[in-house]
Amino acid sequence: MHSISLPPGEYGGEAIERLFTNRLDWSAHPYFETIRGLRVSAHFLIRRTGKLLQFVSCDRRAWHAGASSWRGCIDCNDYSIGIELEGLEGERFTASQYAQLAALLRALSRRYAIGAVVGHEHVAPSRKRDPGKGFDWNRLARALRWRRSRVPFATQD
Repeated sequence: MHSISLPPGEYGGEAIERLFTNRLDWSAHPYFETIRGLRVSAHFLIRRTGKLLQFVSCDRRAWHAGASSWRGCIDCNDYSIGIELEGLEGERFTASQYAQLAALLRALSRRYAIGAVVGHEHVAPSRKRDPGKGFDWNRLARALRWRRSRVPFATQD
């Protein structure tokens, strides 16, 4: 799980889609100059409205986690599905996003063995803090009704 907004704190534009498809105009906003040349991708983006966009097939590698590890396995890009939530780390996400996220995770779990749903902050804690304190892991766990081990950062069963 990740969070993203481009420029930071602005929602609804095309910048995220352009970044993930290598079409971002680096000169379109001063912030974009600070990330010039960044080549990243994610499998999915969930907009604040709940709209779901897919950029990479789940059967292919996306470039979302960077230097990372989970439960002793390094390079999470090799074995994970990257889901971006439109938002800022530390801010709350929308009810529409949680509903879409739960539906997406249920659909993905019918095809893929999902061992755990974790944040970028958990797989790259020395570099990343998203989705951040604004993400409600308990809300996601309640919506999914999965075993605690699959949503390990939820604090209630």
